[in-house]
This record gives sequence, C-alpha cells and structure tokens, in this order.
Amino acid sequence: MPSSWCLDLRRGILRRYRQVPQTDSLNYGRGSNHRVLVNSGVCGCCGPLRPRYKRLVDNIFPEDPKDGLSKSDMEKLTFYAVSAPEKLDRIGAYLAERLSRDVVRHRYGYVVIAMEALDQLLMACHSQSIKPFVESFLHMVAKLLESREPDLQVLGTNSFVKFANIEEDTPSYHRRYDFFVSQFSAMCHSTHEDPETRTRIRVAGIKGLQGVVRKTVNDELQAIIWEPQHMDKLIPSMLFNMQESEELDRAAHPGTPPQGAGQDGEENPAALAESCFRELLGRAAYGNMNNAVRPVLVHLDNHHLWDPNEFAVSCFRIIMYSIQAQHSHHVIQQVLNHLDTHKRTTPRVRAGIVQVLLETVAIAAKGSVGPTVLEVFNTLLKHLRMSVDFELGEGSRRNSCASSSSVRGRESEERIVQNAIIQTIGFFGGNLPDYQRAEVMMFIMGKVPVFGAPCHTLDTVKIGPQGTKRIQTMLLSSLIMVTSGFRSKSMAAALPPSFLDPLFSLSLMEDSELRQLVLEILHNITDRHDNRAKLRGIRIIPNVAALKIKREKISKQDVAFMKKHGQQIYRHIYLGCKEEDNVHKNFELLFTTLAVLTIELANEDVVIDLIRLVMALQDMVLTNEENLPMLNRCSVLALVAAYLNFLSQMIANPPFCQHVSKVIELRNMDAPYLLPEHVFRDKSRLPDSLEKEDRLLYFQTSDLVDCLSGPGYNAERLTVPYIPQVTDDDRLTRRKSLVDTVSLQVDIMSNSLPDKSQQAEEITFETLKKAIDTGGLEEQERERRRQVMEKFQKAPFEELAAHCESKANLLQDRLAQIFELTIRPPPSPSGVVSITTGHAQHQSVPIYEMKFPDLCVY
Repeated sequence: MPSSWCLDLRRGILRRYRQVPQTDSLNYGRGSNHRVLVNSGVCGCCGPLRPRYKRLVDNIFPEDPKDGLSKSDMEKLTFYAVSAPEKLDRIGAYLAERLSRDVVRHRYGYVVIAMEALDQLLMACHSQSIKPFVESFLHMVAKLLESREPDLQVLGTNSFVKFANIEEDTPSYHRRYDFFVSQFSAMCHSTHEDPETRTRIRVAGIKGLQGVVRKTVNDELQAIIWEPQHMDKLIPSMLFNMQESEELDRAAHPGTPPQGAGQDGEENPAALAESCFRELLGRAAYGNMNNAVRPVLVHLDNHHLWDPNEFAVSCFRIIMYSIQAQHSHHVIQQVLNHLDTHKRTTPRVRAGIVQVLLETVAIAAKGSVGPTVLEVFNTLLKHLRMSVDFELGEGSRRNSCASSSSVRGRESEERIVQNAIIQTIGFFGGNLPDYQRAEVMMFIMGKVPVFGAPCHTLDTVKIGPQGTKRIQTMLLSSLIMVTSGFRSKSMAAALPPSFLDPLFSLSLMEDSELRQLVLEILHNITDRHDNRAKLRGIRIIPNVAALKIKREKISKQDVAFMKKHGQQIYRHIYLGCKEEDNVHKNFELLFTTLAVLTIELANEDVVIDLIRLVMALQDMVLTNEENLPMLNRCSVLALVAAYLNFLSQMIANPPFCQHVSKVIELRNMDAPYLLPEHVFRDKSRLPDSLEKEDRLLYFQTSDLVDCLSGPGYNAERLTVPYIPQVTDDDRLTRRKSLVDTVSLQVDIMSNSLPDKSQQAEEITFETLKKAIDTGGLEEQERERRRQVMEKFQKAPFEELAAHCESKANLLQDRLAQIFELTIRPPPSPSGVVSITTGHAQHQSVPIYEMKFPDLCVY
C-alpha cells in the first residue's frame, strides 16, 4: 500500500498533466521555468518537485514582460517571506541569479520586474534574517550599475535609494560601500552624448551618493566613509554638478546671478547636488571637518575657480551655514593654510582666497570662532606684508622690464589683494564682541610700524619708507573698521598707554592722510553716543540744541583718564594744527575731535584746558613763528571760531555765547575769510597779512576770563598760556625714519664741529656795545623768571608734571647718546666691536696682546 505522500504526489502529477498540452517536445510554461516532459503516456515532471520559494519567485514573472509584475503572486511571495524569514537569503540569491541571467541576455523587462520585487520585499521584511538578503540585493544593484545601459543604471540607483531610506535595527559589521561611492561618482561625471540622458545619469549618481551618505554617516561602524579616499570622490562630484549648472545659467543669462532649483528641483543636478552637499556637511562631526573641507579647496584649485571666485564664495557660504557653529574655526583654519600654500601664486588668486576668507569669517564671527582669532589676523598681516613686497619689487624692476604696462597691471592687482586683506581684517574685527575687539585693536596696533620705536614685528627696513607708509595706511584703515561701533564704558580700558602712545606717534607724521586716519580711529573710540554724524563738517552751528546731542555725566574713571592723558591729547591736537600739509578734511576732523572730547570727557577743568588750547592756537597763528601759509592760518582761526561757538552753547554760558557771537558777527562783516564757511570754499579770497592789532576780530583771553568768572570754573587758569611740551620722542617720530637713524652718529659729529663763519666773526662797534650793555639782558631775565613763577603757581599739576617729565626724558636721551659715542667695551678674547657706518664689526684680540692694569698682573 503506497504511503499518503506518494498518493498526493501522484494526484498532483495527474492534475498538472491534464493542464499541460500533450506534446513530445520540451514545453516552457509560465515564466519559462516549469518544465513538464510528456512522452507517450509516461510523464516525468521537474516543476512540482522544485522548492516552494522558487516556485513563488517564478510565479511573479509573466509570460510577457510587458504585463508587469503579477500582484497576486507577489503578495503570496511577500506573505511567504514574512512567514518564513529564514528563506529570505535563498529568495534573494535566486532572484539575483535570475537577474544576472536576464541582464546578460538583455531581457530588460524581466530585470525591471525582478528589481520591483526586490524593492517590495525590502520594504516588507524587517527581521534579523534580512542581512543576507541585503547582500544579494546590493549584488544585484551593483550588476545594474556596471551595465552600460542608462536605464539600468537609473533603475539600480532608484532601488539603492529606497534601500538607503530603510532604517535597520542592527548595524552591519561587514558591509562596505566603496564600489557604490566610486560608481555613483562616475555617474555624476557622465559625458553621454544625449543631454537629457546625461542629465538623467547625473541626477541618478547624485541621488546614489545621497543614499550612501544617509546610509553611512549615522552608522558608527561606517566611519570609513569620512576617509580622504571617499571624500575625494564624493565632494568633487557634487561640486562638479553645481559648477556645471552655474556655468550654463551664466552662459544662457549673462549678467544675472545663477538660479536655484527652478521649477523641477528634483531633476536639476545642481539643486540636488547642493542639497546633498548641505546634508553631508550637516552630518560632519568634529574630527571629520578637515577631510570634508580639503577636497573643496583642491577642486577649486584644479578647476581654477579662485578667479573669478563667485562659485568659491557660494561654496563656502554653503559650508558655513551647513556645519555646526562650533566647527567654524576648522574651516577658517583650512582656508588660512590654503592661503599660505598660495603665497607665490598670482595676485588675483590670492585675492580670491582672501575674499572667500572674508565671507567665512563674516559668518563665523556671528557665532563661535574658537582660538583662531589672533591667528587669522596674524596670517592676514603676513600676507599683507608679502603683497607690499611683491608690489614694491615689481616697481623697482620697472625700468629693466620690457613691458611697463604689465608691471603696472601687476601693481594694481597687488592693490586688489591688499584691499581684500584690509576689508577682511576690518570686517572680522568689527563683528567680534567688544572684549575680543579690544584685544584685536591692541594686536593690530602692535603690528603698525612706528618710526623711532625700538622694535616692531613688521620689518620696515627692507621695504623702505614707501612700503612702510603703505603698511601704516592699510593697517590704520583696518583699525578704523575694527573700532567702528566699539563701545567702552571706560576710556582707560579703551585707550591704554600701549595703544594710545603709538597712535599719537602716528598723528605726528608728516603725512596728512595718516593723520586723518588717526583722528578717525580716535573718534570711533571716544564717540560712545554716535554724535559724529551731527557734527559732520566744520561750520558755525547757529543752534547746537537743535542737534539733540546725546551725552551722559562724566564718570570718575573718565575724569581720572583726562587728568593722566589730557595733556598728551592736547599736545597732539596742537601739533596737528601746525602741519603745513593740512587740508580741509584735516581741519574737519580736528573740529570733530574737539567737539567729541567736549561731549564725552569734558568737566569744568577740561573745558578750561580746551579753551587754553584753542587760544594758544590763535596766538600761534597771529605770531606766525612757524611761517605757515596764509590758508593754513585762516583755517586755524576758523577752526577756533567754530569750536568756541560750539563750546559756548554746550556749557550754556550766556556771557560766553554773547562774546563769541559778537566776534563772529564782526568777522562776517569785515573778515569773512576767518570763518569756516568762507575759507574752505574753492578760490576763497585771502588777505595778504593778519593784523594782531584788530582785537575785535579775535577772541581775547581777558574777555573769556570775565565770562567764566562765575562759580564752577577756575577762570584764573585762562591767564596761564598753554605751552605744549614737545618731547624728544615726538620729534624723532615726526622727522626721522628707521632708515635715517643710522646717520645719527654722523649728524652729532657734524653738529659738534665749529662753524668757520662763527670763528671768523667780524668785531664791530655794535657788537662791543651789545657786550657792554647788559641792562636789556637783565630785564629779559627778570621777565623770564616772573613767567616761570607764575606758571608754577597757576598751571595745573598735570601740565607741570608733563613738562618736568619731558625735560627728564630729553636729558636722559642726550646722556644715552653721549655714552654710546664715548664708552667702548673693554677688550676681550672674543673680540671687540667697532661701529663703522652703522654696522658692527668684530675684531679678535689675542690674549698676549691685551694690556692689563698693574694690579691685575702678578
């Protein structure tokens, strides 16, 4: 008696026998896989004996691939896979076998059906056994990507993207995506002849890379994706598509900025690549930033995208807005290092990199920039110096160069680099918080070459006076941008001596442009209530109250600051007014300086000091000991009138206002050239001379004493004339450069030689009479002593201290110069030092030739 399973098998064979036509040939049934052999009443069958998972897989393939996937059979296969997850790996292997055979035989319809089935199985099954199935799936995707058919490549990419969106429960320890990174990157650079097909392939490649990124960046076991060999393929592929689209947009619409995704954003390679680029950078961790940014810089180098640099700027904007804020300093550091590697390249390339750095630091300054603040400025200042060297080097070779036009072009290009560096320094410093901005101000001021300083970081001897002036101008311009908007509660913290001394030393340079920059920096720091815009332009203000000037009560710290540094500020204002090359802007800035000091730092004592200062300016112009041009003399008198008009209304003293208004009215009628509205006009008429006897046209100290004799002001101090104490350091700063100091010894020696004209002075009757008559000399000596006594009785203590200190410093400097010329070091075996034309030469002295004192020999 046959067993039950045999009966079931026989019944199945008979049932299948009735369904299949009787033929002696090999008949392919559904899916060309059920092979039933019928031969003269004896039947042999392979189909019913096949495993169930194979039969279920075979059933999803129709006879005609145009009919598509059989939905009912696909549901059975899905139910079977979910019910028996241990069969998933076999299902995947069998589908992979069928797909490989169909790809080779070019049965692309069945390939599409197989991939659709795989996608549905992936979406339905989430079990531990899906890992082997994924390996088969990835093997099939790789087969499609390796083919040369664009449709199959796109099909495989779409399936991989669906797989990338699936979140797996457990990580994979052995899966690698190296092949997919390489293949998708190659698709991103497709050069297919058909534009539409090329776009499809590139879009598919970008989507594939996006899938790889999503699948790997969140998996700690797939950190290998951040290694340089993968980043060097991922990032250039994205940048290539972003760049290609931008070039096409620029060619199609010249003069217009590149557009974004457009109407169909998903099929735009540039928009899709930018989205993938942002996603990749947004997932970058702290240790991966360098590997992510370096390929961007290399791509910009290889494709020469620094000049013009629109694409480079847009790339780094994307980077800075995509990464986490605490990683910004990594990007800045990378750009700085890249700038160092291009220090010998063309100026336009360096300017492009600096402009990219400007955009980078502008975004980073709003957040956290880490410890690279001073390093940014140090690197930029170094490149600023190199740019000046290049420019001056080209200029010195202009005569020997065949083409002078090319040399001028090189110089203008170096100016572009310098302006970009200045703008970067100023913009970055201007966006820093105040506590960091103060450090940056000190750092930049320490880099400014100051004549007469013992040492400074920028070597100005090699570049000469012209290069030194260029660097001074550029650094002061950057300081203006850094100090713009700076607010400090205490002037002592904003203007420490280490910053104030070199700043004022620069204010005494014989260059009007440098003095203007110094005054603008001083305005930015001292004007804490933004009143400069209301005071713009030197003029007679009829109603100061209408300006609505903002001011606060002077703090004790500011009062102490003015007691300590007030005389230094007054001295430099006084000396600045005496310069012959002053122009209209210089006088405007000097007027603004006096007005801002009055608003921000003036108490009763400071008001008296400022009045003494401007009265000293008036006396200096009238006596004209400096032999100033008439235009300068009239300009100084106009400055005095404008400031006293402003001051009288600020302190609200009616007698003071009446006196100033009376003088201004008389000048309007008789001497309009002494008012700013007339003297600063083009082709204004100037007098041949200024008569000091016309007392009504000038401000008189006696009248001012009467006006301020009331309570609150020590008007007696006005009777003491202000005399600025010019230190030896100031004179050295104004008149000597670092190159000129080597001739100091020669100057002193030449001055010490007697003048032949003095030796051969002719003795006449007048000289004998002067030698005998000493009454006039005694009278002058008594008058001088009286003035000294009066000064020490009425002058403020700060002014007396500054006077004594200047004398002590002058004496000390003279003694040091004398000792340097007279004292020589004792001979030693190592040699003696002899100074010849400013250079030290060492001469060795043998011991047996040295002469020792008798007490040292035994």
